[in-house]
Amino acid sequence: MRIHTAGAMALLIGATLLGGCSNMNHRENRALTGGAIGAAGGAAIGAVTGGSAIYGGLLGGAAGAAVGALTADEGRHRR
Repeated sequence: MRIHTAGAMALLIGATLLGGCSNMNHRENRALTGGAIGAAGGAAIGAVTGGSAIYGGLLGGAAGAAVGALTADEGRHRR
């Protein structure tokens, strides 16, 4: 019974958080994507090297979000 309740709560929280991502501009989308990729990479590197996967994920996520936001071109196309 407790497992089903926890699963339902996790699903509800996840759906609520993803609902906030529907009206993002290009820079916000790049920051979110960069943060997710950076967090996954940082956690993997932290776990493989014997360090902390949590700290690696936090550091990688912050760096990825910063790089994603700073490299967004705001819709300007180069010709």
